[in-house]
Amino acid sequence: MKTLIRLTFFLITLTLWSQNATEIIRKSDANIRGKTSYAEITVRIVRPKWQREMRLKSWSKGTDYAVSVITYPAKEKGIVFLKRKNEMWNYMPSIKRKIKMPPSMMLQSWMGTDLTNDDLVKQSSMVKDYTHKIIGEETVQGLKTWKIELTPKEDAPVVWGKILVWIDQKDYMQMKVEFYDEDGFLVNRMLGYDPKNFGGHKLPSRLEFIPVDKPGHKTVIIYNQLKFNVPVDDKLFSPNYMTRIKI
Repeated sequence: MKTLIRLTFFLITLTLWSQNATEIIRKSDANIRGKTSYAEITVRIVRPKWQREMRLKSWSKGTDYAVSVITYPAKEKGIVFLKRKNEMWNYMPSIKRKIKMPPSMMLQSWMGTDLTNDDLVKQSSMVKDYTHKIIGEETVQGLKTWKIELTPKEDAPVVWGKILVWIDQKDYMQMKVEFYDEDGFLVNRMLGYDPKNFGGHKLPSRLEFIPVDKPGHKTVIIYNQLKFNVPVDDKLFSPNYMTRIKI
């Protein structure tokens, strides 16, 4: 009888997990974004023998529109990156030219980091392009998290064969993410550190992106300032306005 009760409880738990996993992912995604946002960011590229730092200002609207402009270092100051749905645009002030990135460039490194252009464009696809299942609970950096497996939907335009996400059970922070290829091998890992409250959104203020097959390589993203639901002019997200963004 006790065995039957335990089995019944286990099956009920699995059912609840299956029902709630997508909602957890949605809440986590909403916590990251808000309706609009403004951020001032430091990006640190770490390699075994050197480091390089960039600073950016960034604006976003929903999941489809985002624009970032580099403010430091001087030689890259004014470079603009624009995301419009599934498109990526780039403006280079040194040659006074804006281009729409072709598919062949989407898997290339973004500004020498461990992120690709495709990562930036498809950052919202966790919600819509994958099915979600809670596969356990773990403690990450002292926080109790759900461990959620994301499996690509059939014909979804994604490069990952599987994603594992550890989401904080109190504030829905993504504390750890692992990206696997189609053969099931771990490729990249993201770790979140130093949670802070940004206008009612509690989030890691520092993210580390680590390619597992490149020892000593990582990209660190630090949010120096992050504001949500602020007024953002739609003209910021026009390719024709990229040359006029003020920094």
